[in-house]
Amino acid sequence: MYGLGKSEEIIGDVIQDYDRSKIVIASKAAQDPNNELKPNNDPKFLKNSVDKALERLNTDYIDIFYIHFPDDHTPKAEAVNALVEEKKAGKIRAIGVSNFSPDQIKEANADGQVDIVEDNYSLVHRDAEEKVFAYLKENNISFVPYFPLASGLLTGKYKSADAKKFSQFSSDTFDKIIDSLAKVKAIADKHDATVAQTILAWYIANPNISVVIPGARVPEQVDSNAKALDVQLPSAEFDEINKLF
Repeated sequence: MYGLGKSEEIIGDVIQDYDRSKIVIASKAAQDPNNELKPNNDPKFLKNSVDKALERLNTDYIDIFYIHFPDDHTPKAEAVNALVEEKKAGKIRAIGVSNFSPDQIKEANADGQVDIVEDNYSLVHRDAEEKVFAYLKENNISFVPYFPLASGLLTGKYKSADAKKFSQFSSDTFDKIIDSLAKVKAIADKHDATVAQTILAWYIANPNISVVIPGARVPEQVDSNAKALDVQLPSAEFDEINKLF
């Protein structure tokens, strides 16, 4: 989807050398290339997007297919039902929605067909905890957070002097985050881990979160992120981190 499908073509080339059954592929659609990339949830557009993604990925099924953004006019359950048909046809295996408001999630799940919700969530952006987590749990819907490291803020590499880079936070709030990250570092040191790995380990241990998808620009970051799986936080440390933010 990203790069107008270029990312899918790259992945499609790479996966040919691996066992497909051991790979989970997620893709998305909404931005309409024929309409200035504006969101489009029309059933015909979504079905066509699935077919094009399959072709670019050079695979016969996609594990998770998201409606990336809601549009302003398509009934959400109607959009999801288009993907239900793709699921029945074996083209996709799970249906997701991304960037949907709580009401739009409920509308999309009117027939109980939404499998996954993806949204912005991190230790410094926790709206989902009050707005959607209870509904997702009641309806057996998985949650996948994007921006789990808050655009790098939660890696621990920034200082109070970097506040202008994160203008969404007041200076007091930013200073508190920096202070909290210093305390996370003390926990990380006990595990011979980085701050980022420890933050990711917190998400992994969180029962409300199904999968964590941290971004990476270079292979070394991918390797470092994966090492978060080795960080086992005892409940006391999990609770301490939870209370810090």
